[in-house]
Amino acid sequence: MNSKVMTIILGGGKGTRLFPLTKERAKPAVPFGGKFRLIDIPISNSINSGLNHIYILTQFESASLNTHISQSYRFDMFSGGFVEILAASQNYSNNGWYEGTADAVRKNLNRFHPHRPDIYLILSGDQLYKMDIVDFLRKHRESGADISIAATPVTRGDAEGLGILKIDDNERITDFVEKPKADEDISSLRVPGQSEDPSKEYLASMGIYLFNADVMEKCLDNDFTDFGHQIIPEAINTHKVQSYVYDGYWEDIGTIGSFYDANLNLASPLPNYNLYDEISPVYTRMRNLPPSKMLSCNFNNAMAAEGSIISHSSISNSIVGIRTIIRQGASLDGVYSMGADLYETDEDKEENREKGIPHIGIGAGTIIKRAIIDKNARIGSNCRIGVDDHIERKDGDYGSYHIVDGIIVIHKDAVLSDGTVI
Repeated sequence: MNSKVMTIILGGGKGTRLFPLTKERAKPAVPFGGKFRLIDIPISNSINSGLNHIYILTQFESASLNTHISQSYRFDMFSGGFVEILAASQNYSNNGWYEGTADAVRKNLNRFHPHRPDIYLILSGDQLYKMDIVDFLRKHRESGADISIAATPVTRGDAEGLGILKIDDNERITDFVEKPKADEDISSLRVPGQSEDPSKEYLASMGIYLFNADVMEKCLDNDFTDFGHQIIPEAINTHKVQSYVYDGYWEDIGTIGSFYDANLNLASPLPNYNLYDEISPVYTRMRNLPPSKMLSCNFNNAMAAEGSIISHSSISNSIVGIRTIIRQGASLDGVYSMGADLYETDEDKEENREKGIPHIGIGAGTIIKRAIIDKNARIGSNCRIGVDDHIERKDGDYGSYHIVDGIIVIHKDAVLSDGTVI
């Protein structure tokens, strides 16, 4: 039955809330957890549920995403599975960008038709969760629903940035309010008893949908551009729309603050998201890198991806990404270092040394706190980044780095000379 289900992952647009991490890459291609990309989360959820017909819709800076997908997801000829990217393109019937989530799906319906799906699974490309989609599908079919929406219990404070649902005793959705303002009265939408946390009295859409194929066609036969703002509210009035209540961990990691917190939480003793689940693993590119090497280091609530070399350093509450080189006497506290795409050759090191350019990685004696270090950054020796309390750090663009939500984000390929203080 799952062979008739097609997964569509919405890659989003410019990803402005994750800028500058999205300056040169699509939002789904942002590195996550030391060795993964954000797109690996929805793809893994789909594959782990036996759904291997997957399309990703994107249109902005998709080169790195294309590379990652082509190198990571290759199915054998007998499974019939695929993961393909459908970027916005011009043809005789369409000559513009995707104008929203619904518009992106509408413009690709002709690509989906040859597979003859009976159900479409719509997923988001910037959320962190593990869901049993098989159970979601089973309840969708058993209920006789036209559309099913995965929903998670939230507090009134969290409701402001989400679509809030009201359900009846049969879990059918009867009302929907998109991103209610803080002073808006939505007490009529309360649905207590859906969570062990009594403060979570509202149900929020997770942006995860199941559409019967014929219903999808009908719902998109208009000029509506967005699922959350237009398609779903309208469908509640004309179709049977069911809820699927999910009370597990779910996080929208579409902002720098939430992205930073979700990554560092992975290294905590009891993380919200379990990367060590053998039943539901997170898949990504197989790089064949050597194990990471730590020479007389102090690690505390920290993780290091493969291929790293860390010498006589202190790493606390941090994640060290692939191929990260950390030199003697460095200290990281509350840092996500994304690592590097390649190792420097001896020739490159000598050439850069003559030019006074630091090696890729983190230099000797450098201290860094509360920061995200994008790939291939070169941070010199004896730098002090986010350390000195007397330095005022306002959000903004400072050339080789941004400060966002109070977090220092060092740009991809940035060069910080010896002794830099931020």
